[in-house]
Amino acid sequence: MDRSMVYLPIIGALIAFGIVVFIGPGMIRYLTKLKFGQSVRVDGPRRHLQKAGTPTMGGIMIVIGLVIAALIIGKGSTHLLFAIFITAAYGAIGFLDDLLIILTRRSLGLKARQKLFGQMFIAVLVALYALSRSDIGTTVLIPFTEMSVELPVAVYVILVLGVMLGTTNAVNLTDGLDGLAAGSVTIAAASYGVIAYLLGSVDLAVFAGSLAGTCLGFVWFNAHPAAVFMGDTGALALGAALGILAILTRTPFHLAIVGGLFVIETLSDIIQVVYFRLTKGKRFFKMAPLHHHFELVGWEEPKIVARFWLIGLFFALVGLLAVL
Repeated sequence: MDRSMVYLPIIGALIAFGIVVFIGPGMIRYLTKLKFGQSVRVDGPRRHLQKAGTPTMGGIMIVIGLVIAALIIGKGSTHLLFAIFITAAYGAIGFLDDLLIILTRRSLGLKARQKLFGQMFIAVLVALYALSRSDIGTTVLIPFTEMSVELPVAVYVILVLGVMLGTTNAVNLTDGLDGLAAGSVTIAAASYGVIAYLLGSVDLAVFAGSLAGTCLGFVWFNAHPAAVFMGDTGALALGAALGILAILTRTPFHLAIVGGLFVIETLSDIIQVVYFRLTKGKRFFKMAPLHHHFELVGWEEPKIVARFWLIGLFFALVGLLAVL
């Protein structure tokens, strides 16, 4: 592989960052003018009530920065174009959900089954695409080894569905504090940029680099106190981007390591629900997902975000070791 190619993901990250920072102020003013403000859960931490009305749907900026940068710097391979399509498709589901929330002035948009159907449908497309490609098929790499395994088709399809639905919803759960989800995806995407490059896929490395750059640009506006929120438009798109990177690089098991922070956040929510039902009303955490628990314990929001970023960095570095 030409060593000069290593600069392409970095250039993609810089372009994506620049695009988001450039269009951000105008986008925020426009969302504010449209009164596309955030609706806050009434059962959430009381300090979040002051965030009500902050412009949401900022995920539009994330998708724009990612798509433009990846198309400019990438070679336009089928994998790259498909990754962009899937990311935008999940972003569209989130956009519709956000729009309904805004129009109805409540904290719920699409019904759970409607959102799940849309996510499932797109995940099936991902599985069909992978099965149609001789360079992917049903083969997955095994972390910390040089081995790969070819899964039965049915098992592989279930794995793909689990990766896509799990990752999109995990990032969505993590999007609860200023800068938390965007910063955490920045770290995971940077790790995946290296992974894709090491596995010989420059275009996917460019996609991952652009993803990291667009997230970092969003953090510029989303850092505490946030001037804009990404909404489901951004959260579902970011989760889908990480998920499709894992599928196209044949590293779905590596994603569980690189995205360890998202796994922890999701498990905390599952534990809370199961414990609540088994004990008939008692709570394992003060509130789930986990970042809200630490809020209610008394940690300041910036401290929680910074420490969770460090946890994300730890998992991202371990994930890199898994492919070396």
